[in-house]
Amino acid sequence: MTTKPSRLPKWLLGGGSIAVAMGIMNVGTYGFTMLAARLLGPQPYGALASLMATLLVISVLQLGLQATAARRISADPGHVGQIEDTTMRVTHRAALVVGVLLLVLAPVINHVLRLDNLLVAALIAVAAVPMTVMGGQIGVLQGERRWLTLSLVYIANGVPRLVIGVALLAWQPTELNAMIAVVIGQFVPVVVGWLALRHARTPGEHSDRHSIRPMIRETVLNSQALLAFFALSNADVIVARNVLDEHDAGLYAGGLILTKAVLFLPQFIVVLAFPAMASAGERRRALTRSLSLVGLLGLVAVVGSVLLSEVAMVFVGGKDYSEIESRLWLFAILGTALSMLQLLVYSVLARQGQRSIYLVWAALVALVAGGMTIVSTLGELLLLVVAVDGGLLAVLFVLSLVIIRRPVPQPDALAGIAPQ
Repeated sequence: MTTKPSRLPKWLLGGGSIAVAMGIMNVGTYGFTMLAARLLGPQPYGALASLMATLLVISVLQLGLQATAARRISADPGHVGQIEDTTMRVTHRAALVVGVLLLVLAPVINHVLRLDNLLVAALIAVAAVPMTVMGGQIGVLQGERRWLTLSLVYIANGVPRLVIGVALLAWQPTELNAMIAVVIGQFVPVVVGWLALRHARTPGEHSDRHSIRPMIRETVLNSQALLAFFALSNADVIVARNVLDEHDAGLYAGGLILTKAVLFLPQFIVVLAFPAMASAGERRRALTRSLSLVGLLGLVAVVGSVLLSEVAMVFVGGKDYSEIESRLWLFAILGTALSMLQLLVYSVLARQGQRSIYLVWAALVALVAGGMTIVSTLGELLLLVVAVDGGLLAVLFVLSLVIIRRPVPQPDALAGIAPQ
């Protein structure tokens, strides 16, 4: 009896543990977020949300390191030892630099986010160090297709934050304790990653393509592309802190809990599809199918936010946020648009493109300029953000379908990203 071949795309097969692990990570991460929103209330949570948004933007370095390592190992497995060694050396240097820089900038962060607590602002610098180290670790694991080990790292990135957060916020619900939970929780996955990679491979045959300087260059280019996306996806909460009163800014931050949940729910699809999107034979199908899956998940979230709005409010923060219940479907639409944009940005990285990223920077400028000049209410800000992100999604989608018809540049090539 013959077995009927699976009709699932290859990049979805064998990575089921990643979907489960990232689901657990997201439950832990957003469980902590929902707990903080409920225990802190709108005004203090608005401050915490701006801190988390800032930390998320900083994480582009982590993701740039991950994308660089995963792409290089997948494309050139014969040099995996050298790539792993160079990746971790670059990673440790980057973590030190970003930690020191953010510590110096703590007074600026304190002022811009209107925290009135320098220690809380400084904790961003502490959290950024292990977060950056994790980027190099998971990039190596992803490139080597070590899905089970990578799954353990992802789980460790979410669950400890929730457990520690419950303990600290139950004891004393303050922004400081919430950030301490984030910092402690951020070290746990690094320990798991270190255990997985502690027996380093011998560097083996050397190639100039995988030396420190080319890897730094590619990481910088990848990071600036991801910075454009994460700045766009998080600028609205900072705009809200500056154009709305503290109560409405806190309400808007509460609605973004749903947005971020919808954004990160299909993140496992990006992890699994990324290698296929770099292949000339698979990239068009991988992109269209993964976008369809993300869109389907987003549609379920939008419908659920309409039919089960009372249930959704429990996750957003409870009755203190009841003023935004009628707008939850817009927050879900925003999350769907952002999750599809994220996939398109990774498609750009996979094909080693750059020009499409300029559109993301332009959208960011439009959002901030519009938010600071024409917005005065929560509803106006939400509509502006949905319009900007939705317009960018439509334009970038059409351009991507055109560009991925072209042949992938043959990498001699791993020394840098060729602009397209």
